[in-house]
Amino acid sequence: MEQKEKYMKIALKEAKKAELIDEVPIGCVIVKDDKIIARAHNTREKDKLVTSHCEINAIKKASKKLDDWQLLDCELYVTLEPCIMCAGAIYQSRIKKVYFGAYDFKQGGVTSLVKTFNLEKINHHPEYEGGILEEECRSIIQNYFKKKRQTKV
Repeated sequence: MEQKEKYMKIALKEAKKAELIDEVPIGCVIVKDDKIIARAHNTREKDKLVTSHCEINAIKKASKKLDDWQLLDCELYVTLEPCIMCAGAIYQSRIKKVYFGAYDFKQGGVTSLVKTFNLEKINHHPEYEGGILEEECRSIIQNYFKKKRQTKV
């Protein structure tokens, strides 16, 4: 198994933790020197806080672990393409590379809606790659919302 898939599977485990507490199932891990330094999932409903996306939660943990706001030489693995807010936080924290699973054609801030990391005037351009375990990452979110819609009926 490739390293990308290995870490994405761990991010998927985080997404499943979110689903267990009725949060949108998106998970994230941050890796430095081939070691996980932070893992997180969405906690927006639990925290009653719009910024409690898994990427922001993981960035906070990684910054605390490294005692630095700059996450130089770190890689972030997330099951869904980061939104514009999270892409901004990734850019600001100087994360080196982002790997994501499913593309988010409605809110994606990396390639789908806005190409945040490609903006000319920003001074840090994280590398990125999408589509890592894409089907698994997409299906966990689709199944979650399918169940939510069925419960409402």
